[in-house]
This record gives sequence, C-alpha cells and structure tokens, in this order.
Amino acid sequence: MVIGLNIHTAPVEVREKVSIPEAQWPQAIRELCSLNHIEEAAVLSTCNRIEIYVLALAQNRGIKEVTEWMSKFSGVPVTELCQHRFLLYNQDATQHLFEVAAGLDSLVLGEGQILAQVKQVVKNGQGVPGFGRKISELFKRAITTGKRVRTETNISSGSVSVSSAAVELALLKLPEYSSSTARVLIVGAGKMGKLVIRHLVAKGCKKMVVVNRTADRVAAIREELMDADIVYKPFSELLACAAQSDVIFTCTASKAPLFIKESVQALPSVNSEDGCRRLFIDISVPRNVEPSVAELEGAGVYNVDDLKEVVEANKEDRLRKKMEAETIIAEEVKQFEALKDSLETVPTIKKLRAYAERIRSAEVDKCLSKMGDDIPQNKKKAIYDLSLGIVNKLLHGPMQHLKCDGAENRTLSEILENMHALNRIFGLDTEMSVLEEKVRAKIEQNQKQSS
Repeated sequence: MVIGLNIHTAPVEVREKVSIPEAQWPQAIRELCSLNHIEEAAVLSTCNRIEIYVLALAQNRGIKEVTEWMSKFSGVPVTELCQHRFLLYNQDATQHLFEVAAGLDSLVLGEGQILAQVKQVVKNGQGVPGFGRKISELFKRAITTGKRVRTETNISSGSVSVSSAAVELALLKLPEYSSSTARVLIVGAGKMGKLVIRHLVAKGCKKMVVVNRTADRVAAIREELMDADIVYKPFSELLACAAQSDVIFTCTASKAPLFIKESVQALPSVNSEDGCRRLFIDISVPRNVEPSVAELEGAGVYNVDDLKEVVEANKEDRLRKKMEAETIIAEEVKQFEALKDSLETVPTIKKLRAYAERIRSAEVDKCLSKMGDDIPQNKKKAIYDLSLGIVNKLLHGPMQHLKCDGAENRTLSEILENMHALNRIFGLDTEMSVLEEKVRAKIEQNQKQSS
C-alpha cells in the first residue's frame, strides 16, 4: 500500500514538514521495516509529494504504524496527517505509482524529472534491508512503464517541468519592459537549479548570478552554456546578491529559510517607476523563503503550489495525451499484478520442491547403498538423472497450477486454492500462518532490541 501526501491533497506548508531528504531514504526504509507489521518499504519524496510504499503484514495496523512513524519523523500530529494523507492498496497503489512515473500525477503532465526521481528510489534502495523483492519489482516496473509512456505517446512534447514552469511564472509576473533586462539570481546549482538556468537561457536571459556552496557545479554549468554570462557567488554573499536582483529563484535542500522577513525588508527597493516588487520564485520543499516575506509591499513570493497558473493552459490537449498514456498503464498494471500474484505462491513452491528433493535424495542413497561400493560413476549419474527427471515431471503439473504469469486464464483465487490444497496434501503447512509467523518474529526481535 501507499500512504502519502502530495500536491493534490496537502499544501506546501504541510508537505515541507513531512518531506524526507534523499540522503535519509535508506535510514527511513530501515526504520519503517523495524515496525511490527511492515515487511518492505520505499520512500519517494519530491517537491510535490512524499509517498511511502510498504508491503504490510496487516492493513490497518500497517497504516497506523507508518502514520505514527511519519508523525514522529516530521513533528506533524497524527490528526493533521490524517486530514491530508491519501491511502491506496494493492492494484490501486500499483496504478498510482505507474501514473506517477509516467508523469500523469504531476502538476505538469508528462514532466521528465519525476521519472528520474523514481529511478533514484531504486538506486538508493539497492542493498538496503527492507527494500525487498516485491517493492523493488514494483518500482522497476514503474520505471519501465514511465519510459514506455514517453516513448509511445507524445505526452512529453511541449510539456513543461517544474523548473520551466517556474521560469514561465516569473516572466508572467515581471513587467513586459523588464522581462529581458531583469537582474536574475539563482540560489542553488543542483539538478533543479541547473534546469532553471537552462530554461532562463532558452528564454533569452543571458546574464545571471548563481549563489551556491561550491564553485565547481557552477563552473560545469558555465562550460555547458558557453553563450551565457553566469557569475558565481558564495553563500556568504547571498543577501548582497539579492539586493542587486529583481527576480530570485531558490532551489536548495536547506531545511531553514534562506530569506526571512527582516532580512528581505532591509534590502533596497527594486528600481522601478511602477513600484515593481522583487520576485521570489521558491521551488524548494522545504521552502527557502519564509512565508511572511509575502506580507512585504516590495516582495512577491511564489512557491511550487503557485505553478498551477502556468500549467492550466492547453487543458484539452493534455487530457487527450493522458488518455493515450492510461491505456499503456492499464496493460502494465495487469502484467505486474500477475507477477505479484505469482509471488504469493513462491513459499509453497519452495517448500514443495524441498519436500520432493528430500524424498528423492533419500531414495537414491538407499538404492546406491544396496548396489554396493563398486558402481561406476557413470551409472551413479544415470540413477541420479533418472530420479531428478521423475521428480521434475511429477512436480510440473502442480507447479503450473501455482503460477500466475498471464499465460493461463486462472484467477488469483483459483491459484491460492491450489496453494492451500498442496499445503494440506503434502503437509507443508506450519502451525501458524506465514503472516502470523512473520509478525511474531518481528515483535520478538523488537522486544530484544528494546530490552
């Protein structure tokens, strides 16, 4: 299931509190999987969403544990999280992630950056206990779906990203006469900052100042965009640079605001006969500009939630593209659900194979001991191959009835009935169900760690 807050359910002031920096995703997975009813987990946290995907051993208890963990991590009360969160289970959760990866759930339809962020979930999860087989397969298939949608539809053509929408918004808010002469400052030269600079250059802005903690990233951007005049300044000169800027883009990972009301109030007014305001386009989550800055007469503050104004255009064209993409997503969801369902029977398949192997091995040993010690190696191999062949042929039918790969028209309920029948016939069941066993083991482990 997925438990999350996104741009459709929660305002930026809530999302920024709950957001999880990428560097902390592995630790978050470990902590989530230490909860009694959570077996696997993944975290997707961007400027537009914070979504936690889990494989839970019990639905309601799993929701409760994850929500309480989110509250503890963020400091946001459980009651407030419940007002803004959304919950999706099983196939609905699968479909949601596939739509996210394809750019259908973004503020900007078809945006490319979200697919890179989904890929980052897999990259960060590699080797982390808790980023298990099912969650890993889910995200890998989501990436495949996202790529396929972009390849087979024109959903990305003409679409804008968060960064390009931010540039468009700035141009909308700047007076016409100043759109080409505005003094521009970009704070942060990471992925988002680099994209903002590219879009500014594409719109004809050839001169800008970039404030960043180190000079190397800015130097690399300058090398790439040779025809632009990009000036690097260290963070110590942030306010001095802001004083000489008409529009300021902020896109850093800072947890604390970089611009507060008092410091912005102390900046000199923007030179303008029309009483033009200094624009702050803040596309960071958490926000880099304190909300109270908007109360100042000489400042205009816009955040990621304000980008809707830019993306409302061409609604009909966007809806048509979305319908094309949804057809592909429906196919991919069906295939993944078949794969996921087949994984339900994996423990039974393993137990049945192990049961047959124990009998085969014991009977071969018994046969060879009766035949004496002087049996040639080739005859031993022939007996071994014969026993293996008989077992494999006998197991073939039962195994086929436990698989749900889409090749047969079996429903999941039929497959699970077959699984329970085989468990009973061959005595593969344990006293406790697999889920009960897992929950009990986790509770015992947590009790040992806390004692």
